[in-house]
Formats: sequence, structure tokens, C-alpha cells
Amino acid sequence: VPINQLANSDPTERLRRHYLSDFLRTFRIMDDDNSRTLDMKEFLKGLSDYGVLIEKEEFLITLRPPMSNARKEVVLQAFKKLDKTGDGVITIEDLRGVYNVKNHPKYRNGEWTEDQEFHKFLDSFDSPDDKDGKEFLNYYSGVSASIDTDIYFIVMMKNAWKLD
Repeated sequence: VPINQLANSDPTERLRRHYLSDFLRTFRIMDDDNSRTLDMKEFLKGLSDYGVLIEKEEFLITLRPPMSNARKEVVLQAFKKLDKTGDGVITIEDLRGVYNVKNHPKYRNGEWTEDQEFHKFLDSFDSPDDKDGKEFLNYYSGVSASIDTDIYFIVMMKNAWKLD
């Protein structure tokens, strides 16, 4: 039996070709300027046109490379250090005495109070006022994506959080 007949009779192969064809057709439709590339505007418009809604965070998490176990471990060490009460959530009370706001420019110039800086710091992880380990790990997963080596990431984390 010739190989092309096998490929045509294999249901998985037929499905693959069908969806590849659909994908290429969709790509051409989304490529408004016929450049054979999609810029961000075309991509987002195309997703919207097809009724696809993706949260920004979900999109970034999907594209982000996974963190190694060594990186996850050092992030967990930092989280445990911040979580003074041990309840699995970082609050403003946990930050007092652990996170020093005194060198932050907006605190130094009087624009922010200590509590405002704590709120801003916690908000950088996502939801207001408290952060669980998942949000903390997700935040540092984003930081990790821009650092090439485990060693550099681990040294950075240990220096930033004064870990042993």
C-alpha cells in the first residue's frame, strides 16, 4: 500500500491536515496587511473577531517557560520568610519588619506613607492586600522568565530576600 494512501486513511492524519488547513485560512484572514505576519493589533483583533477571550495574565503564563525546581524552591523560601504568621498569606502585618520601605523614593520624598508602600508592594503580585503562595510564585515566574540561568536567579533571590 503506498504511503500516501495510508496517510489519507489514517483518521488522525486527516484531522491534523483539516485543522492545519483551518488554522492557515484563519491566519490569512487575520493578516489584514498581507504581510504574512501578525502584529499584536492584528492578533488581538483576530481573537476578538473569533470570540476568543484571553486574560492578559493567562496569556503570559501560557507563553512563559516553566521554572526549574531550584527556582521554585528559592521562591518558596522567600515566601515563607515573608509569611511571618505562617498562615500561607502575605499581609501588611507580615511585611512589617521584613520589607523596608525607607529607601523607596516615594516614601523618602513624603509622597507615600509606609502603609501605602506596603499596599503597592502587595498589589504588584495581583490581588489587593493579601497574597497567597500561588500569586507570589506566579509573580516570580514572570521575573524568572527574563533571567537565563538558575544560578543568577537564585543569587538574585537570596540577595533580595536575605536568604541563607
